[in-house]
Amino acid sequence: MILKTSHKINEITFHRWGLFIFILILFSACGSARKARESQVNKVIKEARTFTGTPYKYGGTTRSGMDCSGLTGNAFRAIDLNLPRTAENQAQVGDKVKRKKIAQGDLVFFATGDKKRQITHVGIVTEVKARDDVKFIHASTSLGVVETNLYSDYYRKRFRTARRIID
Repeated sequence: MILKTSHKINEITFHRWGLFIFILILFSACGSARKARESQVNKVIKEARTFTGTPYKYGGTTRSGMDCSGLTGNAFRAIDLNLPRTAENQAQVGDKVKRKKIAQGDLVFFATGDKKRQITHVGIVTEVKARDDVKFIHASTSLGVVETNLYSDYYRKRFRTARRIID
């Protein structure tokens, strides 16, 4: 009788250790996936920032002149990811993200034209300091490639959606 009880205790202990090891592996895999995402996001942001000061040019994709979707396309090519050419088409890629869940590397989209619902502008989130302090890099028609607060009056009113491209 004692042997049976001891055997069952050892069996339960073995199962607990197995479960513990499984959970440990699962969490370490999640951590490495998070680090891989972080590395890709950093590459994209670093590449985008190399264009800071580049003048705006409609349809431009080079350092001599660039538009907003040209900037995002160039930045994401740093991780071998090709985005569609226009902001409107880029807004169809990736997973939709709520404004309060925006993270570094997400694309943010705006309706800056006459039509209030038509997406005409895109940028890449570079920093999330607080709920109302979110910086994004984009090609402004008046300033060229700059970083701006998403919650500035102009962009807060024109924000339409955000998408997560890097999982």
